[in-house]
Amino acid sequence: MARGQRVSRQSPQGRLLRQLGREMKMKKILCIALVLMMAFGAVACGGDDNGDEGAAKIKLGGIGPLTGGAAVYGIAVNNGAQLAVEEINALGGDIQFDYNFQDDEHDPEKSVSAYNTLKDWGMQMLVGTVTSAPCIAVGSESSNDNMFQLTPSGSAVDCAKFDNQFRICFSDPNQGAASAQYIGENKLATKVAIIYDSSDVYSSGIHDKFIAEATNQGFEVVADEAFTADNNTNFSVQIQKAQDAGAELVFLPIYYQQASLILVQAKQMGYEPDFFGCDGLDGLLTVENFDTSLAEGIMLLTPFAADAQDDLTKNFVTTYKEKYGDIPNQFAADAYDAVYAIKAAGEKAGITPDMDASTICDKLKTAMTEVSVDGLTGLGMKWTADGEPEKAPKAVKIVDGVYNAM
Repeated sequence: MARGQRVSRQSPQGRLLRQLGREMKMKKILCIALVLMMAFGAVACGGDDNGDEGAAKIKLGGIGPLTGGAAVYGIAVNNGAQLAVEEINALGGDIQFDYNFQDDEHDPEKSVSAYNTLKDWGMQMLVGTVTSAPCIAVGSESSNDNMFQLTPSGSAVDCAKFDNQFRICFSDPNQGAASAQYIGENKLATKVAIIYDSSDVYSSGIHDKFIAEATNQGFEVVADEAFTADNNTNFSVQIQKAQDAGAELVFLPIYYQQASLILVQAKQMGYEPDFFGCDGLDGLLTVENFDTSLAEGIMLLTPFAADAQDDLTKNFVTTYKEKYGDIPNQFAADAYDAVYAIKAAGEKAGITPDMDASTICDKLKTAMTEVSVDGLTGLGMKWTADGEPEKAPKAVKIVDGVYNAM
């Protein structure tokens, strides 16, 4: 075709040029789209607070009540563990976690079902369960599987029955003995009454050891009153017996729901002794429609106080409040420490994500007895081969509606 000659739009040459033009535009659009996709991919793969999303991670399961009457414990544990996982992953070290928490509603059967769900997911180790009865039920399964299990707060003796099970919190007997020693050594009372749940393994375990240790501590147990799960709303008989016996202090190795009722009913009966409890009372200030002024002065044995002034606690409380809008309790601190304990033991043992759960468990069984962890719930925490923690007990007192270290 000669220079300057116009091509008809209807001619074959014209149609060919138009087709070539459309193809060039389409290629240009595709190139631009590809550049944008590559840029977006670079940002998306750059990681967030959970660290490098592309890195191989160890699958860490968790089980506890997110719904139901014990949800305050499970929610706190899940929050505390999640916070630790995010911090550890952000560090980008050799130990990274993929975390999955399942609700068991504080029901042993549902807890076993949750355990199986996590196994299907590929769980390689377990933080849980949160409460004792489900922890015992899951323990039989995890022992058969040789799955490492570290409970933040399962305090019943059998929560550490098997060699694959460890715990962060004190066992029930240890809480009972430590409570009696604290009351005796600090001369809090000479006459003590006990109100406990004889149908509950947690409450009974603490009660029995408290009774045994009380004889060594210079105070007298003047009333020892039980209730059961079938009769846990009216405590007038137990309160009256404590009052008639002249008890200056009432020991409550029970959960916070029943404790709140006892405080209300004691006030109505004109009985105002000191009250002392264990970690089950943590949550008392959150009871719906409860007059928290009735909790003023209550003491409880717990390894964590949110008002402590050490840097670790202050940083934890600040971060927790920013993320969850709440003040962390002992259960959140237990879970936070549990994840960091696993990290320390995992680094000691040299575990890697490609190892199966049983191999990891065998390595951690030994490593847990060789590490020392400075945590929120204790400094220089160590563990015995039977899964028990070694750390000093602490107590807090509710003053002006908040927990204060004693």
